[in-house]
Amino acid sequence: MGAPQHSALEFFPEKINYPALRDASLGCRGCDLYKLGTQTVFGEGPRDARVMMVGEQPGDEEDKVGAPFVGPAGQVLDRALADAGVDRTTVYVTNAVKHFTFRREGKRRIHERPRTSDMRACRPWLEAEIDRVKPAVIVCLGSTAAQSLLGPAVRIQRDRGRTFPSPWARGVLVSYHPSAVLRADDPAHGEEIYGWLVEDLRAAVAQSATASV
Repeated sequence: MGAPQHSALEFFPEKINYPALRDASLGCRGCDLYKLGTQTVFGEGPRDARVMMVGEQPGDEEDKVGAPFVGPAGQVLDRALADAGVDRTTVYVTNAVKHFTFRREGKRRIHERPRTSDMRACRPWLEAEIDRVKPAVIVCLGSTAAQSLLGPAVRIQRDRGRTFPSPWARGVLVSYHPSAVLRADDPAHGEEIYGWLVEDLRAAVAQSATASV
């Protein structure tokens, strides 16, 4: 089956290995988001990580730095991982979409949800990362990541904490994106979401420990 009209597959290297994929992603023009963002933000972490975290897309800080989860949401994720007893350097972190989607309000760049077409175009990068890392458990942080891997029927409020069977890993666990903690309408709800996130991270690590190598 050929590549879609607009797809990251058109920019894949001839030799498929992790370094070549990461380098090739920097020149991706598979969707129009490259015209907005500063740079492609590929995933990072151990190539043999048992747990892979998939978020939505790079934020403003990630787009500037060129690394995933280094902005405010990344700080929440770091704290949640620590509270779950997980060393971040042992997990692989990435995003479903590799470029920052935003609109401008004066000098500010305001996050916007990626379009389905952008998610579809970028998915080969995510699939390639999963194929190279081969995680035991994938944690989908937020609806964009969950719907990218599990389909449009997934709903975070309904499915959060649930682990789905998947060809990508032993299980794909759905949780809130760390940014949901920051966007909560009141501090108490933010702490509730944060507690769920920590609980889900613990569950993911426990599942990965019992998965066959």
